Amino acid sequence: MDHTKQDKYKAEYVVEGDINLTSARGQWIEDVGGCTKELLEKDAKYFMHQSMSTPCLDVLKHCKGSYIFSVSGKKYLDFHGNNVHQIGFSHPKLIGRLTEQLQQGLTFSTRRYTNEVAIQFAEKLTSVTPKGLDRILLTPNGSSAIGIALKLARAVTGKHKVVSFWDSFHGASLDAISVGGESVFREHMGPLMSGVERIPPPITYRGIFEGNEDKALEYLEYVLSKDNQIGAFLAETIRNTDVQIPSKKFWRGARELCSKHGVLLILDEIPIAFGRTGKMFAFEEFGIEPDILCLGKGLGGGIMPQAAIVTREEYNVFEHISLGHYTHEKSPLGALAGLTVLEVIEEENLLEKVKADEAYMKAALYKMHRKYSLIGDVRGIGLLWGIELVTDRTTKEKAVAEAEEIMYECLKQGLSFKVSKGNVLQLSPPLTITREELDKALEILNEAFLKTNAIA
Repeated sequence: MDHTKQDKYKAEYVVEGDINLTSARGQWIEDVGGCTKELLEKDAKYFMHQSMSTPCLDVLKHCKGSYIFSVSGKKYLDFHGNNVHQIGFSHPKLIGRLTEQLQQGLTFSTRRYTNEVAIQFAEKLTSVTPKGLDRILLTPNGSSAIGIALKLARAVTGKHKVVSFWDSFHGASLDAISVGGESVFREHMGPLMSGVERIPPPITYRGIFEGNEDKALEYLEYVLSKDNQIGAFLAETIRNTDVQIPSKKFWRGARELCSKHGVLLILDEIPIAFGRTGKMFAFEEFGIEPDILCLGKGLGGGIMPQAAIVTREEYNVFEHISLGHYTHEKSPLGALAGLTVLEVIEEENLLEKVKADEAYMKAALYKMHRKYSLIGDVRGIGLLWGIELVTDRTTKEKAVAEAEEIMYECLKQGLSFKVSKGNVLQLSPPLTITREELDKALEILNEAFLKTNAIA
């Protein structure tokens, strides 16, 4: 692929992985076909253009299982899915129950009233969290869950400051980007929420600590010891975008530091909970527990917007203030979606399946790592994997143009995924994916690498 220097600059500047600004996207749109192109042009005419969203790549007609289908008849194995497809798309049990709920007529729950399905969902959700995490608030989206968690932490501790990681993503609302650390969400935003202290993340492959997690813990302890107005440490248990997985040692050390300094540990598992790692929650992999847990995305089964925070009984002392107060807080449809997702995960033994799929994907991707010099690092857990591409394994220079080339080649062959940080292929298929579908995706990916002449 012949990328101009300007294309490369733009791709590197928008480090989250936006491809809207490059010539390759323009070529893709030219090749999609008349009807699709016309619809994409209308979409681009009416919707605000923004990084990683609009203009779009294709026009979808329906989605089912592991696939999304375009109006032109093309189908893609979706290894992105905005992290909502833990139980796959259009799961028949979920569609059936939502249809039944609509027919029964309880489609909304007015404030100060509750409904049986919301209560059943709360009971089910707290039954799968560790003992002690048994109070919840519901909200329609993950950004709002982060906002509730931040407000609760201030109320509990009486302290207004929060520590978070650079490069983290916690949502797109103003308060969420204030505690997040991605530049693509912060540009042109002016003054953000005060009281946020950001620290470098414990990245294993690159970064200022160069994989030394002891230094990362030392940095965290230094910050916590210097400012007694810090009341919370907010972090993604595993960073979803480019798949950064701290060690058990790091997370246990961080948990101890929070307890030592009277700081609440808020874990953002909005994109990675509900079986993505092979456990119901990612923090279970590390033998720790948060004080506040933020959930969302897949909680609605890929149909309904549904999010939640789960926290401790002893924090249930703020009935005189509003922590959430969202219009669709106890949505009968959202709650039913959440309840059904949890039931499907158990009924279909998805946690056990994901662990088996993890071993299979690990073997296949490590084989590709040995074969292709373009791959600098492979990292993952469960059905969440990142393939970091570099032009040189010694210097670790990001292979931005090559990542985009592989992405488009895979799209042509029917595999969709996200490119993160400009050079990381992020693979997160539905947990319900079949082995045959997994093999097909890996074959497409392998062929795309072959076409780039990336053999070691």
